[in-house]
Amino acid sequence: MDELIKALTAKVGIDEAVAEKAVGIILGFLRREAPAAPVNALIEKIPGADAAIASSEGGGGLSSLMGGGIMALGSKLMGLGLGMGEIQSVARELFKFGREKIGADAMDEIVAGTPGLSQFS
Repeated sequence: MDELIKALTAKVGIDEAVAEKAVGIILGFLRREAPAAPVNALIEKIPGADAAIASSEGGGGLSSLMGGGIMALGSKLMGLGLGMGEIQSVARELFKFGREKIGADAMDEIVAGTPGLSQFS
């Protein structure tokens, strides 16, 4: 996780706490919406990913009323103070990191198998 967070802070220009929350939110979304096998492989390759996902899923309330899908993901990330450009940069860096960890084919399966995600790859 540290390697990914450092890449996000350097390349996207967001602070570490926001980067870690964003990664947790995105990975939690992928766990719910994307093909299970490649997502589980990705999460296993990122030490601390489960903790980041767990800390990003608290609350319920308004978040649970938004439902799921890519729009809810965007709303949660904007709630961290990220703009659309930053969200796209975070997603691209995460997918690049994923390609290094689980291979391009598995990451492509995640992107292709998740409605709306291709716009961020």
